[in-house]
Amino acid sequence: RKLSLKIPPPSEKDWLREDEDNFFLQDPDRKQDALPQPFRMVNKLVMLVFENAMEIIERKEMLREAEKLKVQPTKCFPTAEFQVTGRANCLAVSGKYVFVGLSVGLAAFNVSDCKEVGAWDEVKTEICAIHASDLGNERHVLLAVDEMGLVWLFCFHKESFLLIKILNEVEDISKRSTCVEVVLSQGGDCAGVLLQGNTKTWLEIYQLPKDSWLKEMEKSLGASAELAYRERTSSWTSVVQNSSISHCDAKLSLPVLLLKVKPPKPVTGSSFKSPLDALKKVNDGSMLGLGFNHLIKDSQWEQQEAIFRSTYWEYLEAERERQSKEEIPRHATFHFLLPSPILQVGPEVKVQPDVPAGISVHWDGSHNLCLYLLNCPLEEKVDSDPKPDIVWPCAAPIACSAVSSCSRYLALACEDATITIWDK
Repeated sequence: RKLSLKIPPPSEKDWLREDEDNFFLQDPDRKQDALPQPFRMVNKLVMLVFENAMEIIERKEMLREAEKLKVQPTKCFPTAEFQVTGRANCLAVSGKYVFVGLSVGLAAFNVSDCKEVGAWDEVKTEICAIHASDLGNERHVLLAVDEMGLVWLFCFHKESFLLIKILNEVEDISKRSTCVEVVLSQGGDCAGVLLQGNTKTWLEIYQLPKDSWLKEMEKSLGASAELAYRERTSSWTSVVQNSSISHCDAKLSLPVLLLKVKPPKPVTGSSFKSPLDALKKVNDGSMLGLGFNHLIKDSQWEQQEAIFRSTYWEYLEAERERQSKEEIPRHATFHFLLPSPILQVGPEVKVQPDVPAGISVHWDGSHNLCLYLLNCPLEEKVDSDPKPDIVWPCAAPIACSAVSSCSRYLALACEDATITIWDK
């Protein structure tokens, strides 16, 4: 059929009446339906943007309310300023003094008024690290490490620095060792220095004669006062100059070397022919737990290593390159330990509750935590490679460790993500 294509006339029911001109203001849905394209699409997009914006605003308001409920950290603002000579690299607080390591030496400031009370710049060396401990009677012991890795031992008394000794100073520069880490015991009775040479690393433990220092400084002060009185009566020079000179010339007792600990040797094949020989070696003083008293032969080690390398040869290329180079010095972590039931000290040795009785040492990559006693008689010769008194083997290499301030709890973290806390 052929029909003419004409636009149909509008019907009367779709016409808007005069009383329904504003009907879309009362029904939002009909208002949107009444919008032609593309206005309906634009309207939907705008509404979507507004809804997303409101969700973001509500989420931020919830987070802001949650932050208000949390405990806010206290903001500290500086109340004083220290004027130093040169560049300040490090600082340490001991008693009422703040000791600052500078690019030209050391300086001491009083905490109460922030004024400089003493300085040491004779050598003009840069101090990179500093540790301090209060010895009582206005005395303080300081360990400072300079840019060359030398460890300077000072005693601060009467607002002046007294140089006692450079712990790792040697005449031959080629044999000089650098300091890797310094640890000072809580009461200033002992000091530990981890030194590193060209191809080796070792740990030195010193006993600081702080009681002798007090007597020697009292004698030096008495001598300086007597000399100042004589000079004042004879009118030679001023009192202040000669008093300071005689005080600076006072010599104090040197620290005593107690231990020199080296990294443990690698476990090798056994030379024992029977278990009885290994037990005899233990009775001779060899320590259990280090892994040296075993019956595994060199051939068994070599066979096991060959099997391992043939199985995982593609993963060991980087390891072979590292083994071809020189031996890299190892790092050690050590802590001073107060007397405890674990550290069994003989009855002939007097133990003080606030003086360290031993140290705990573990080397990088080692499974063993070694404990050494520090109460050995001073007249005995220090062994160059002492055996540990107690060994605590762990299932995995020890990554880090920490000791509580009371020295009762010892925490060990191993590389297998295991943390163990020991009650000594």
